[in-house]
Amino acid sequence: MAVKTVAMLTAGGLAPCLSSAVGGLIERYSEVAPDVRIIAYTSGYAGLLRGESIEVTPEIRAGAHVLHRFGGSPIGNSRVKLTNVKDCVKRGLVQPGQDPLHVAAEQLTKDGVDVLHTIGGDDTNTTAADLAAYLHENDYDLTVVGLPKTIDNDVIPIRQSLGAWTAAEQGSRFAQNVIAEHSSNPRMLIIHEVMGRNCGWLTAATAAAYHRWVGEQEYVPAIGNDPRRWDVHAVFVPESPLDIAAEAARLKATMDDIGCVNIFLSEGAGISEIVAQLEEAGEKVPRDPFGHVQLDKVNPGAWFAKQFAGLLGAEKTMVQKSGYFSRSAASNEADLALIRQCTDKAVESALARQAGVIGHDEERGEELRAIEFARIKGGKAFDTSVDWFRELLASIGQA
Repeated sequence: MAVKTVAMLTAGGLAPCLSSAVGGLIERYSEVAPDVRIIAYTSGYAGLLRGESIEVTPEIRAGAHVLHRFGGSPIGNSRVKLTNVKDCVKRGLVQPGQDPLHVAAEQLTKDGVDVLHTIGGDDTNTTAADLAAYLHENDYDLTVVGLPKTIDNDVIPIRQSLGAWTAAEQGSRFAQNVIAEHSSNPRMLIIHEVMGRNCGWLTAATAAAYHRWVGEQEYVPAIGNDPRRWDVHAVFVPESPLDIAAEAARLKATMDDIGCVNIFLSEGAGISEIVAQLEEAGEKVPRDPFGHVQLDKVNPGAWFAKQFAGLLGAEKTMVQKSGYFSRSAASNEADLALIRQCTDKAVESALARQAGVIGHDEERGEELRAIEFARIKGGKAFDTSVDWFRELLASIGQA
């Protein structure tokens, strides 16, 4: 059946690809199927449930290229799980007794939507999978085509998620200023906490990008402008076991030698130990509607700072988080190229009424295709054996 109306929404946390993905979809439809009507639901699945949308007018189409220059999402985000009925009722998105999946399906039907594009991470696309299954099981003639957004780069089986490269680059820029704080106090401990609930890819990629930057600069060591004081001294990711005592002994030698230690920490590293400690103390661990521990409230960076400060003899400790800085940036050139490939494929798949999440399929020879929703999962672990990460650890003495 021909596609007459498409809709799109962005959901979950921000990433440096949402604005560009919205712009890319509008541009591609305008190029290859200009008669297709486009609407955008505002504030993610919340807007879909409320029936709140923006009509993509000729004026918007003409300006779509401008969206590539911005971070954030022009149509807004929210975190909504359509199968979490209790949460949807509590937030006023549906009435008691209503099924959010049914409400969403009926709204899409009311709006005459043939194809829904969901742009988000594993939670967004698993929710899209729930919606796609409901639509299919209940004979709604509607296709869902997702795009993978997550700065963690942790969606199975997708090789590279949109926005992750930019987030790593921006995390390095953040560190270039924050780590200058090593000169603000003797025996300074700086912890750069990077987003990454279960996957350490972003922390590793951020540390690698920053380490390269350190190696590209000129220094005047005789006056204290020493590259060793600017460099990364440890990288902690969830996939690698952490022996705090052994690492503290290694890092104390660094502190004694150059007067500072700079740690790049994935927010998910050691989280099981932190949660166990909180629960043992009788404290309630805060969780979001998807059941994830709310890491900003648990504060892993502060916990690690407390563990290491005394062991290293730090006189001052600073914990800085680059997450909101990194995830809100406009896409860099590498991501813009990837976004263009994926939005073009998304439109091609949509017009062919082929459902799935667009990405390079690691289980199908890295072919760019609409990957079946049933195969989309979050929590892909970072492969700590990759050469670039092993070389980074070896260069900072952590291997």
